[in-house]
Amino acid sequence: MAEPRVAVAVVTMGNRPAEVDALLESVAKQDLAPARIVIVGNGCRLPEFAQRLSLPGEVTAIDVEENLGCPGGRNVALARLREFGDVDVVVELDDDGLLVDPDVLRHVGELFTADPRLGIVGFRIADEHGETQQRHVPRVGSSDPLRGGYVTGFLGGGHAFRMAMLDQIGDWPAAFFFAHEETDLAWRAADHGWRILYAPELLLQHPKTSPARHAIYYRVNARNRVWLVRRRLPLALIPVHLGVWTLLTLLRVRSTAGLRAWFGGFVEGLREPAGERRPMRWGTVWRLTRLGRPPVI
Repeated sequence: MAEPRVAVAVVTMGNRPAEVDALLESVAKQDLAPARIVIVGNGCRLPEFAQRLSLPGEVTAIDVEENLGCPGGRNVALARLREFGDVDVVVELDDDGLLVDPDVLRHVGELFTADPRLGIVGFRIADEHGETQQRHVPRVGSSDPLRGGYVTGFLGGGHAFRMAMLDQIGDWPAAFFFAHEETDLAWRAADHGWRILYAPELLLQHPKTSPARHAIYYRVNARNRVWLVRRRLPLALIPVHLGVWTLLTLLRVRSTAGLRAWFGGFVEGLREPAGERRPMRWGTVWRLTRLGRPPVI
């Protein structure tokens, strides 16, 4: 791919107008102007960003009447980019993130140009003090957030996709709404032979948060984990994966209400349809294991 055309996609619920303005201003300061910018109002109406902020490239704002969740909202942006048909790489950013460095989009393009089998690039996420939470490092255990390389997953807050990869493996699992949608997409990418690169030099500044801040976190986290393994793992690995995570949950969650919600979501994941079942090949299991994260952890 020579000089890939890079687009930026942002999904917002309309409750962070100042943060969205700051993010878009950081996009406008990039030394490589995006070919397109798509902003999705997930259950809200969007203001006229292009007129107010003088953004580069073609800016498209899409209002969605219903909040479709993060993966569903991002699928709306991807569908519009496909209609345009003139984008090779899409950079998806959380609406409260910030691109600190001006060369992020240019470097993203260079990474995809250098590796034709590169499907996903994950950014490093750090707060305003430069600290990266361990849960944002795509490796098992305590790992240096500044060590890049090929990995088994990516960070939902800041990443880039090759559009050709998405055309082959499909988009986000919209039914997940929130939690584990990145893993579902990453496993599909790996099973189709695409590589996932963690590039810590690509920095997205993002406030330090806890996923448990969302009221639905424990229930949806458990439900989606069950859906994930029902969709993507060989049968022999499903009880292993769920057993490991049940034990970890019992060790980590101190709240009785949280545990009750988690087990309620677990049962919901078993009872409700999980969607398509397309388990990964055993060769993919081995490749993920060699990269440091077997798909039972």
